[in-house]
Amino acid sequence: MIILGIDPGYATVGYGVVRYEKSRFTHIRHGAITTPAGVPLYLRLKEIHEDMLTLLDSFHPDAVAVEELFFNTNITTGIQVGHARGVILLACAERGIAPEEYTPAQVKQAVVGYGKAEKKQVMEMTRSILKLPRMPRPDDAADALALAICHAHTASSHFR
Repeated sequence: MIILGIDPGYATVGYGVVRYEKSRFTHIRHGAITTPAGVPLYLRLKEIHEDMLTLLDSFHPDAVAVEELFFNTNITTGIQVGHARGVILLACAERGIAPEEYTPAQVKQAVVGYGKAEKKQVMEMTRSILKLPRMPRPDDAADALALAICHAHTASSHFR
C-alpha cells in the first residue's frame, strides 16, 4: 500500500510518501509544497491545490492521511490552515480518494506509543522506522511521514 501523509499549512504543506507491505515501511519521498508570503491567500490556495493534484497523480497513493486541524492561540492562522486543508481535501475528492484524518495525539500514539510524546521523539521514531540516515526536513515533511506511518498502523489494526 502506498500512503501519502499530508501536514497542512498555507505557507508550507509537508508531504511524505511511504510504501507499507508485510509490516515493513519503505520511504519513497518527502518534501514540502511552499507558497510565498505576500501573495494573496486565494492564490496560495490555488497553488496548494494544483501541487496536491500533481502529488496525487505522481504517486497514485492507495491512501491519504491528513492531520486534523489543531487550533492553538492564533485563530486567524487556524482559519487560513483550515482553508488549506479544504483545498487538500478537495484535491483528494477530485482524484476519488477518501482521506483519513488523524489528530496529533493519534499520530504520537501510533508512532511512539505515547499520545503525549514530544515532537522530537516522534521525529526520531519516524527516522528510525523508515531507516533514514538523518532527520527528514523540513519538520512539516517529517510530520507528514509520521502521519503516513500512523495510517499504516491504524489501518492494519482494523484488518487483524
